[in-house]
Amino acid sequence: MGTALVTGATSGLGEEFCWQLAAAGHNLVLVARRGELLAEIASRLHNVTGVRTEVIVADLAQPKDRARVGARIQSPEAPIGLLVNNAGFGLGRPFVDNSLENEKNALTVMVEAVMELSHCAARAMRERGHGAILNVASVASLTGAGTYSAHKAWVVAFTEGLSQELRGTPVTATAVCPGPTRTQFFDNAGVDMGQTPPWAMLTSEQVVSEALDAVSRGRVLVTPSPLYKVAMGAMKVSPRWLVRRAMRSVPHM
Repeated sequence: MGTALVTGATSGLGEEFCWQLAAAGHNLVLVARRGELLAEIASRLHNVTGVRTEVIVADLAQPKDRARVGARIQSPEAPIGLLVNNAGFGLGRPFVDNSLENEKNALTVMVEAVMELSHCAARAMRERGHGAILNVASVASLTGAGTYSAHKAWVVAFTEGLSQELRGTPVTATAVCPGPTRTQFFDNAGVDMGQTPPWAMLTSEQVVSEALDAVSRGRVLVTPSPLYKVAMGAMKVSPRWLVRRAMRSVPHM
């Protein structure tokens, strides 16, 4: 089976990735900031599924913490076969109204950390002869709605470029672009999704299942659910001014 390292592992998609990977028999390295909760989830995963769990308490906005996670990815002991770059958060307000500190923190976690950890993983995996990198992006990558959208657009472009560089090797890179999903993400960002119809909200189980299936097939991009496949297709072919106008009524992530 092997070992997977998941960032942002204590809630939402990150926790669901851990459960589905553990159910498939993968040992886990869980990375997040909240040590007590991290240890609790790791213990439950081990007790329920029997897989080995390891925790790294780390704030990916901090260079020293990113370096520790990178060192674990490169370690030859219990080598990492799958890196899931999931850590991230919504900002919940327009760029101009937000503090520069919060904006830089988000850029570091959702762009710089993804680049840094992917670099560690791609090199180590290529040398070992196997591995996969899964980056969590979003349908927001095509909306042009604020800096969260910009971060996720970077993740998509970066993953596509990385996948091409890894062609011909036994290592793959995949980006998953989910639509709005029923997790704590929006509450944490202070974004009211109360007017969103239930049929437009995905489940974390669906997103993670489709993402891991895409990894197993070596796909580069995956958008869970027919609804958001259509939405992504429409945004790709629509004039950018029309997409921007349509997004005016959507809350900033």
